[in-house]
Amino acid sequence: MYNMKDVEKVAEELVNWIKEKVKDAGCKGVVLGISGGIDSAVVAAAAKRAFPEDTLGIIMPCKSSDKDEIDAMKVIDALNINYKKVVLDNVFDSFISEVDHTYDKMAIANIKPRLRMTTLYYYAAMKGYLVAGTGNKSELTVGYFTKHGDSGVDMLPIASFVKRDVFRLAEYFNIPEEIINKAPSAGLWEDQTDEDEMGITYKELDEYILTGDAKDEVKDKIDLLNYRSAHKRSYPPIFTPSK
Repeated sequence: MYNMKDVEKVAEELVNWIKEKVKDAGCKGVVLGISGGIDSAVVAAAAKRAFPEDTLGIIMPCKSSDKDEIDAMKVIDALNINYKKVVLDNVFDSFISEVDHTYDKMAIANIKPRLRMTTLYYYAAMKGYLVAGTGNKSELTVGYFTKHGDSGVDMLPIASFVKRDVFRLAEYFNIPEEIINKAPSAGLWEDQTDEDEMGITYKELDEYILTGDAKDEVKDKIDLLNYRSAHKRSYPPIFTPSK
């Protein structure tokens, strides 16, 4: 188990791990989405240290808040990383116009991270980079991510860290305070927050993951979310004919 009391050592190991994964794949750098949130900021900071000239952040507005784009630019400026902006509004509208118009809030919301995944892999192929994901252990445990969306990546640098440890890394990497203090959100719709959608707080979730301690109703909710999302964390099952 890593020791976040020695955050400098953990951060150094993280940076070296990113270097190794990229080089082992025969690639030259890292591309990732910059959302304006703390998770993508931490991954961007670590990637920048690993590949100072070959880290590319992509800002991908898709019917999303202007505030998220402003915050994303704060991260870009603070880290001084190369970036591109790809506006996906028209792509989203075009897709919606071609499919059934029965309204399903979550089905529609999940289009956004899947369009972003496609965008990231376009630039990864163009530049010979790996796609870095920004999911943390807390989110992965309860399946709080879009299958083949934000989970469609080549590596997950912070997936061993619960949310509170991501905050520690953010402080170490000098992420802007307003990004650290921002309510975590996937930006799926207006005023959406992670904790409201999950129905539990990150504090409760992290405590249960790390110690097994939680109120019974919190344990039950986390266990159920973990069970129902197991397919999202596994490679698709492969049928094997009988002999």
